[in-house]
Amino acid sequence: MSATTSQKPDHAAIKTQQKELCDEIALEQFLNLSGNVLAVTDADGYLIMTNDIFRTLLGYEPGEEHSIKLPDLLHPDDRASALSAIRSMIQHSENGQAETSAPVCFEARTLTRNGQAIPMDWRFCLSGGKLYCAGRDIRALKAQQNAIAEHEAQLTEAESIGKIGRWHWQIGQKNFEWSDELYRIFDVQPDSFTPTLESVNKKLHRVDGGRMIQAFQRAMISQTAYDLDFRVIKNGGEIAYIRCMGRCAVNDFGEVTALYGIMQDVTELMLHEEELRKAKEGAERAYAAKTQFLANMSHELRTPLNAIIGFSEMMQRQLLGPIGTEKYLDYIAGIRESGEHLLDLITDILDMSKIEAGKYTLHLEEINIAKLIRMGIHMMEGRALEAGIKLYFECSNEELVIRADRRAMLQMLLNLMSNAVKFSKPGGNVYVSCLEREQYYSIKIRDEGIGIPAHKLGDVLNPFEQAESHYAREHEGTGLGLAITKDLAELHGGALHIESALGQGTTVTIRMPYEAVSA
Repeated sequence: MSATTSQKPDHAAIKTQQKELCDEIALEQFLNLSGNVLAVTDADGYLIMTNDIFRTLLGYEPGEEHSIKLPDLLHPDDRASALSAIRSMIQHSENGQAETSAPVCFEARTLTRNGQAIPMDWRFCLSGGKLYCAGRDIRALKAQQNAIAEHEAQLTEAESIGKIGRWHWQIGQKNFEWSDELYRIFDVQPDSFTPTLESVNKKLHRVDGGRMIQAFQRAMISQTAYDLDFRVIKNGGEIAYIRCMGRCAVNDFGEVTALYGIMQDVTELMLHEEELRKAKEGAERAYAAKTQFLANMSHELRTPLNAIIGFSEMMQRQLLGPIGTEKYLDYIAGIRESGEHLLDLITDILDMSKIEAGKYTLHLEEINIAKLIRMGIHMMEGRALEAGIKLYFECSNEELVIRADRRAMLQMLLNLMSNAVKFSKPGGNVYVSCLEREQYYSIKIRDEGIGIPAHKLGDVLNPFEQAESHYAREHEGTGLGLAITKDLAELHGGALHIESALGQGTTVTIRMPYEAVSA
């Protein structure tokens, strides 16, 4: 008789298997919660579990990755260093007999299924004979780092071109933060020089020592932006001029927490400005010497001309007896006219030089302005008659008395009337008027001549300037008449104003105080 013995199931083993299966499912669900690449390998390095991000990023179908060893995913150029780090971790774990090792981190390029290399930051940990791996895609981080590096290189290049360096000082700390350009500006090396308030102050010129610290202290108290210039002594004894500009960093409580700003090497600018200043001073000295010379030569230039004019006038009038040949009379008249013209030119130049040299002194007296204007018109009548021009005068107060320099007033009148006659066409009219106002009186001289172009109105008051027209250039003159008249009016405390239209005429107005103050 045979008996069949039934084998009882091992309930404990079944429960263990069920628990391991549940744990594996729970672990897989947990892995899928992460946004990073997660994987688990066995002792031989084969992938036994991965999350969805792993498969999506690297391009594998579920279950397909189980035939792959972890080292095969790493770029060949990065594989050796990564495996060395993993072996070192395993060795330390075995020597310490630890169930779980300390994590090891490294950066390595990881290959996708189609061979694309993705830079990733990996963390590995050994536990229970399994290798747990976590990887983070750092492409965006790398792009950001590259962009920052590119911008930093551009900023460094710009600082080098502009000779500008950045600095930052956290209050309470000893050291500054400097950009590379500041080391060049101060002629020091980063490996041998530590920028502190004390070390930087030692590099300054002895006259400027302490000024930077004082500026920082004032800025912290007032919480305002600041700038200062100082000199730096370079290693060869050369002096560099530095401009420092900065601001305060303030926290939410209104407290200054840091100072920051820039320093710029302005040595070339300062030297250039110094050269310009010296050149300007030299030009001013030369101009002053010329003006002084002309002012001092007044007597020497006028005396011989007066003699020429006087003797030619005597000969022309034949005061000492008749001249044998009448043709000589024409020559003598030419000599006299040329001498008078040359004297007028020299007088204008000398007057202009005296004014510029500050040597023109007003001799003030009481003057009936209407009588003075009539005298000027009378002196101009001969020239106006020759040119076919009529002169008209109008005065609102024939008894108006002013205080001014008689010679200067007459010179201004003659200059303006001479221009009005000179630039009027035959048959034209020149109108002279004197008007009384509350605070001043004005003298207007209006002609119906060629006028002045609008673009030249601002220039005709400059010395040696004349209006740009063919008709104007046909007339002789120094171009000083209006300039002298303007300066003489201003010496009296007055002003000159011009209104003109091309082809319609010009009106020149002098506004003068009733009582000038001698300069």
